[in-house]
Amino acid sequence: QVQLVESGGGLVQAGGSLRLSCVASGRTFTSYAMGWFRQAPGKDREFVAAISVGGGSTFYEDSVKGRFTISRDNAKNTVYLQMNKLKPEDTAVYYCAADRYGSSRYTLVNEYDYWGQGTQVTVSS
Repeated sequence: QVQLVESGGGLVQAGGSLRLSCVASGRTFTSYAMGWFRQAPGKDREFVAAISVGGGSTFYEDSVKGRFTISRDNAKNTVYLQMNKLKPEDTAVYYCAADRYGSSRYTLVNEYDYWGQGTQVTVSS
């Protein structure tokens, strides 16, 4: 029903920056809360950041607070993740996800209804 497409990943040196984008199909994007997750090889998918429908509330995993910023532009059906001061431990496939119904349990993978295919972020030391 809804397709999410991430872009903006790549290879960057420690201390550098990347901005990820996630474009959603359909006008219903404006009613979805959105999240970013990441998954490193051999590890479970991990919550990174979430944003409310209107963008007024944001939430972050502790290790990225102060470095990452999630934002959205509902007119463009797009959510962003600005990543600064990247560290090698940030290396992972990053996924965006949409929560159609809304939930306070925004850190949980199974709360989200739609997922993108992911974009690789690699941070070298």
